[in-house]
Amino acid sequence: MKRLHKFLLIFWGAIVLGIGALVLLFHLIANGNLGFMPSLEELANPHNRFASEIYFEDGPMMGQYFKEENRRFVEYNDIPKCVIDALIATEDVRFYEHSGIDMRGLVRVFKGLITGNTSSAGGGSTISQQLAKMLFPREKNMSKMELVFRKLREWVIAVKLEKNYTKEEIIAMYLNKYDFVNLAVGISSASEIYFGIPVDSLKIEQAAMLVGMAKNSSLYNPVVRPEKTLGRRNVVLSQMHKYGMIDKFAEDSLSALPLGLNFSRVSHKEGLATYFREYLRLYLTANKPDKSKYRWNKDQYPIDSLAWENDPLYGWVNKNSKPDGTKYNLYSDGLKIHTSLDSRMQRYAEEAVREHLGKTLQPTFDRERRNKKNPPFSNDLTKEEIDKIMNTSIKRSERYTGMKSAGVSEKEIMASFKERRKMKIFTWNGVRDTLMSPEDSLKHYKSFFRAGVMVMEPSSGEVKAYVGGPDYRYFMYDMVSVGKRQVGSTIKPILYTLAMQEGLSPCEQVPNIPQTFILPDGTSWTARGGTKRVGEMVTLKWGLANSENNISGWVLKQFTPQAVVDMARKMGISAFIDPVPSIFLGTSEISVKEMTAAYSIFANKGVYNTPLVVTRIEDKLGNVLEEFVPESRDVITEQTAYLMCNLLQGVVDEGTGVRLRYRYQFKNAMGGKTGTTQSHSDGWFMAVTPELVGGVWVGAEDRSVRFQNLANGQGANMSLPIWALFLQKVQADESLGYAGLDFIKPTGMNIQLDCNEVSYEEEEEFY
Repeated sequence: MKRLHKFLLIFWGAIVLGIGALVLLFHLIANGNLGFMPSLEELANPHNRFASEIYFEDGPMMGQYFKEENRRFVEYNDIPKCVIDALIATEDVRFYEHSGIDMRGLVRVFKGLITGNTSSAGGGSTISQQLAKMLFPREKNMSKMELVFRKLREWVIAVKLEKNYTKEEIIAMYLNKYDFVNLAVGISSASEIYFGIPVDSLKIEQAAMLVGMAKNSSLYNPVVRPEKTLGRRNVVLSQMHKYGMIDKFAEDSLSALPLGLNFSRVSHKEGLATYFREYLRLYLTANKPDKSKYRWNKDQYPIDSLAWENDPLYGWVNKNSKPDGTKYNLYSDGLKIHTSLDSRMQRYAEEAVREHLGKTLQPTFDRERRNKKNPPFSNDLTKEEIDKIMNTSIKRSERYTGMKSAGVSEKEIMASFKERRKMKIFTWNGVRDTLMSPEDSLKHYKSFFRAGVMVMEPSSGEVKAYVGGPDYRYFMYDMVSVGKRQVGSTIKPILYTLAMQEGLSPCEQVPNIPQTFILPDGTSWTARGGTKRVGEMVTLKWGLANSENNISGWVLKQFTPQAVVDMARKMGISAFIDPVPSIFLGTSEISVKEMTAAYSIFANKGVYNTPLVVTRIEDKLGNVLEEFVPESRDVITEQTAYLMCNLLQGVVDEGTGVRLRYRYQFKNAMGGKTGTTQSHSDGWFMAVTPELVGGVWVGAEDRSVRFQNLANGQGANMSLPIWALFLQKVQADESLGYAGLDFIKPTGMNIQLDCNEVSYEEEEEFY
């Protein structure tokens, strides 16, 4: 009896000691004495990185900003039931019954280990344990003992998670956190990337595939191993049937379906509005301007300084703080940025650029370049000038700067630029594999025409389309906001605005004779005029319609060059404009963005609206952080604005823009102005309708790459067709509701606007 008593004492003592040791062990683990243990604050607010999302005004997502993880936040209520059912059936069928650790599941695992039947043992990790592992990842190269303690810590974290969160919140956290590979972090990103649909549109078989990936997303990668992924998906469907979430018929029919992928690889360089997305990223993350950093671009410092002080969007993430006092992070705070761009108009603008440049303009230039002495450069350049251009381009290239920083000699670097190597190059017929030297590849890309297009709604200031170039993957320089080029005759309406404001009218008759200006140094200057109607009395309307320099010179003589500069400033143009008599030739370099905003004044009854690109910013939960409205100010009278619309209509009805009528068959009210710079290096077209205003620039990277003749190089041929193709698409899309309105004549205005001088010949313009 004593022996039994002693045995029981030892037995129960061992059990008590064992339990006590286990309790002590978990106590030490929970207190962080045996390794890392997150605090209550870290558990209550786990740091999840969520990509910020950019949206078109009409709803579709434009893209995301992220650095490490492309994760989009989705709330539990927005996750389809089929996803949750698939997850629970496959990963943790007793999820709603346990408190973080599934003891029955552990017993099953231990039994399988003892009997050796591990195939049916299944996994013992609950969803909460898997979440703990994801939230607080394991260290690399852990020993077996460290791995055991790490597993115990995950048990404790799982229990703590269950205490801090509801079951629904844990599921949402799990699905938001899991990495589905291919830059698809979280169920929302995975749904978009693998199936091209929002998460709330997932079907049962699609949900089963994604949940199946949760076992091992690298192994069950549908892009790399579709057959293996299909098999895993069908296992999930079998589990759903086993636990009564779908019936046998559904399991069989869904298992017979293919994966049905609609895979789209995430890239900041692809998709709609790539140039705009990069422009917006830089604008939102701008720092307070530091004058010492503007040594090479001093004119931009005052512009950026004013933007920092007056534009709430400029540097928004650095000027605003979260509730905890830290600044917003564009790449991890899950901001929702709602833009003014319309996805349909953006697509039409990009299509118009591709159609005109790729199908018409570039092929025409390529035929011409066959006869050039040193293609793609103009025939009037010397070999020394071309060598200087190429040498500058080489030294600005990433290859040169990278080799230079690596200590490679100048001789070796320059020699490497002449060595042929395999590379992929852009062509309008697709990316092509070729053998080419880096120097020749620089020439190859210089031969392509670029474009900048911006379309805005004058009444609201909202930018509706923004195309900074032909293809962001190969031509990253933004020619809407960043690039500035000579504007040619598109500057003339600013001069004419001054004239209309000071009492002149479109039908005012003036002599079409050369105008000579005396310069400050005592010399004289006379602008080159056209050959049509020289010596006759013509109207101002005819003069602008045909871009006649003689008439622009006459108008300028009524005022001063400085008065034109002042008017340009009032119209929102901040770029440098030299106040000299040749101002109306448009040698000043101005961005498409500034020119488009200035022209919008005419259609908006004399009121200037700063271009509005973002309407509001929300946090990841949809709470509005800030709303944006354009800055509006009166610039000219409503009557002056209407007179300018009438003058610009003359350009389209009877002047250099007349092909909009006879070739593209537009009947609606429309004004515009073509622009061509010296040696026809730049082609412009500015368009004005009551509902939309657009600016289009076309040219090459170097002004020395250009057409040899004015017929091909003028703005009416280089840029106008892009606007025409765009507007045709807009008018054909009934969902946009483009009404083709007329310009509204101000009440009480009685100025005669029928000048009875209609000529449907298309004129060539001079600068």
